[in-house]
Amino acid sequence: MTKASDVLDRVLVLELVRVTEAAAIAASHLIGRGDEKAADHAAVEAMRIAFDDLYMDGTVVIGEGERDEAPMLYIGEKVGGAPGKGPKIDIALDPLEGTTITAKAGPNALAVLAAAEEGCLLNAPDVYMEKIAIGPGYPEGTIDLRKSPSDNVKSLADAKGVRPDQIIACVLDRPRHTDLIAELRSLGCGIVLIPDGDVAGVIATTNPDTTIDIYMGSGGAPEGVLACAALRCVGGQFQGKLLFRNDDERSRARKWGIEDLDRIYELKDLAKGDCIFAATGVTDGSLLAGVKHLKGGKMTTESVVMRASSGTVRWVRGEHHKVD
Repeated sequence: MTKASDVLDRVLVLELVRVTEAAAIAASHLIGRGDEKAADHAAVEAMRIAFDDLYMDGTVVIGEGERDEAPMLYIGEKVGGAPGKGPKIDIALDPLEGTTITAKAGPNALAVLAAAEEGCLLNAPDVYMEKIAIGPGYPEGTIDLRKSPSDNVKSLADAKGVRPDQIIACVLDRPRHTDLIAELRSLGCGIVLIPDGDVAGVIATTNPDTTIDIYMGSGGAPEGVLACAALRCVGGQFQGKLLFRNDDERSRARKWGIEDLDRIYELKDLAKGDCIFAATGVTDGSLLAGVKHLKGGKMTTESVVMRASSGTVRWVRGEHHKVD
């Protein structure tokens, strides 16, 4: 059982939903408009403003990039309404996970964030990460990145008591996954190909209604930390290994304190201690419904907020009315 954090107790858990709601609503005005940058900017601006209402001394450890690259919600930026006074909280965030999805009105775009005590979230560089994840209820060690995709599927099938061809995998639809997809299909696996949004893809393994058993493939390392914060709250297994394309990316990792560039990270290496995870749907998806704009300026949102120490998962449906 994860010990409850006295620091996080001072921050109302449900207040974090207000932050993701604000980002989702702002981005929703640009659904289907074909402008990824505008949608992302709107979500970032709204999330930053919403943080100012929280009594905390927050630091962004995973954000929109380094300061020179991101004018707002950059790594190291201070957020919250009580700098130097409130509890020290580390924040991992993605104001709009699925910018392309939003621009094209596709499924599973989210506004997401995770919060933990200072030093409990890996300060992951903005590089790719090889990932594998399954939901709760399986023996520890069921999955292992050191093994082939086929061996992992067979191990999971044995643990589940089914044939390998009855396993459903979720994979990002990218050219780099051509060999992975071919190997999975040679086993007869079903594959859910997603255009973007691998935080939702990892979390989908924890929800039987999605029918997804395993997430495999490479995606953003920061998104891996966010997904692990959610898995810490609801259970599951995760392994990740940073992937570097050049010396610049290796130097960036060392800048953030990562020395073992070949390390395989377990779930609690990426998100440890008591964690809070919050997400609000921007577009409809397998995890959450998207923002709906109704008559009279009314909007509805659907969110989820989870906490590791209690294992509590709260589903929040909000109604928002335009104030003149």
